[in-house]
Amino acid sequence: MPLTPPAAATREHRRKETRRRTAALLANDAAAWIGGFVVAAWTRFEFGFTGSHIAKIIGVGLIAAILHNAVDVLRRSYLGRHPLGSFEEVRALAGTAACTGALVLLAILPMTIRPVPASTPVVGAALALIVMLSARARHRHRHERSLRPDTRSAKPVLLFGMGAAGQGLLRAMVSDPQGGHLPVGLLDDDPEKRHLRIEGVRMLGGRREIPTAIAQTNATTVIFSVTNADAELVREVRDATVRAGATFKVLPPVRELVDHRISVADVRDVEITDLLGRRHVVADLVTSETALAGRRILVTGAGGSIGSELCRQIMRASPGELMMLDRDGSALRSLQLSLSGRALLDGPELILADLCDAEGIARIVAERRPEIVFHAAALKHLTLLQRHPGEAVKTNVWGTLSVLNACRDVAKFVNISTDKAANPASVLGYSKRITERLTAHAAALSDGTLLSVRFGNVLSSRGSVVTAFRAQIEAGVPITVTHPDVTRYFMTVQEAVHLVLQAAAIGRDGEALVLDMGKPVRIDDVARQMAAQAPRPTRIVYTGLRPGEKLHEDLLGEGEKDVRPLHPLISHVPVPSLDPAEVRALDPYDDPEKIVDRLAWLCRQPAQTPRHTLGQAPCSLIEGELTEAGRLAERPWRAARKGSCP
Repeated sequence: MPLTPPAAATREHRRKETRRRTAALLANDAAAWIGGFVVAAWTRFEFGFTGSHIAKIIGVGLIAAILHNAVDVLRRSYLGRHPLGSFEEVRALAGTAACTGALVLLAILPMTIRPVPASTPVVGAALALIVMLSARARHRHRHERSLRPDTRSAKPVLLFGMGAAGQGLLRAMVSDPQGGHLPVGLLDDDPEKRHLRIEGVRMLGGRREIPTAIAQTNATTVIFSVTNADAELVREVRDATVRAGATFKVLPPVRELVDHRISVADVRDVEITDLLGRRHVVADLVTSETALAGRRILVTGAGGSIGSELCRQIMRASPGELMMLDRDGSALRSLQLSLSGRALLDGPELILADLCDAEGIARIVAERRPEIVFHAAALKHLTLLQRHPGEAVKTNVWGTLSVLNACRDVAKFVNISTDKAANPASVLGYSKRITERLTAHAAALSDGTLLSVRFGNVLSSRGSVVTAFRAQIEAGVPITVTHPDVTRYFMTVQEAVHLVLQAAAIGRDGEALVLDMGKPVRIDDVARQMAAQAPRPTRIVYTGLRPGEKLHEDLLGEGEKDVRPLHPLISHVPVPSLDPAEVRALDPYDDPEKIVDRLAWLCRQPAQTPRHTLGQAPCSLIEGELTEAGRLAERPWRAARKGSCP
């Protein structure tokens, strides 16, 4: 394709600039060799020699310059050339100068009458190298200065933290003319870094010098570039920055930057996760993506916070087919948009279905034949389920049972549970504990691996307190906290999903996997941190614990031991099985108090041994009277299996 006139003109201009630069460097190198030899001989003759001596020295210097170019061409032919002004070129230039000096020395040593003293090639080569390096350093300095953001338009910023990540960010900023941020000072608490200067930017002190540094440099922003710092340091630096009238930004933790080089685009506003002081463990977990590659994978509840992140991470593992099931069409549309940039809702990967339709779920699984199933669909709002326990029965309990019934032939099934299933005290906790036990029961009857994974609150999910607090701040109403001492375990959605994928890799039949989530976080601390970041003064109001809520959550239930046989951060908890016949007898339309009592009673039942063998229709489950809903739920399992009642 022929170039347009502007493009052709640009290329021609670049060629001319390259030719001019090359000619200037050749002239500089020749002058360096001649000058180096003249100075070396001049000092050897104690600053006195005749005109004939000068002519001979210049002649030998000119020969050395020609020889230098010849050696340089040969070395480039075998070793390749290096970017101008780079450290690789410095090494190559030093090697070429040494070879040139050695060749000139070997040439004049056998001579009876030498045109220059024998020391001249050695000293002259060193002097010539210094001059040549100086020229290239000058070129590199001009080039780097040309890449810096314009001081008239770029925002002056201070960088706090000069570790590897901070230095990487600094270099990214000073080499991006369109970046819009110009570092004007550095800050670090390390006393060994005092008076340090990096890329021409000077160290101005530590956290105590933040107000002085802001006033001295007129910086408008402080960027916190200490990755994986503790929350106390983040809060202290942020408070000092805000008091001094500057904006506070952060560089994300290392776990978010492992797959690309640090850039100015990585800098973001501080988030509540940066201020909570919760230890992140995703970087310590190793997920085998090869276990997902090429497999047919089904995610239920794909439109939710956990389900959608699951789909995003599974897609990066190149599955053979990813099936995303949800009863919320709008959620599926948003998910498709986030995954592919399109939202036509016309792909076979999207499945609109309700877990309460047991027969429909069975048909979908029979037709699509998934190998791995991640069951994330559930009702999760504790207070609503406490008032409407029948909905927890239909969706969380019976819905999970219908998926388990349909998925008896899958290779792996991961039921997503919650820390509220440990020593449950709410309808949500009861229903999720029952699903753990139903999964354990199904695991004993299946050739595949069926297990549960249990974790705490997910930060910034649609049902988290962080989302609620943020909405209250935006609405200008007080933040409501149930109790000043209430604590919860928190995870980021990335951590939660990483644990689910890890469970699929290392989990064993029937057990529940529990992530070590560090120390629980006081909800009051979360509220206060978010109120401190609010654009206007925000009050905190305490409303008291609601029915079913606990002051402190547990990760392990009564009698469960913290055993970590396969990974130091993951506990494996055995789960007693529960016969599905027990839950089929539930009546979701009964009196709410009776439903709650029945759910609590089912959680306390001892482990029950499965009473039928794999491959048979579970006719033995239908003992006694079942409700009509129970018979409807039984139908898919019967249809999916051949065989007669024993």
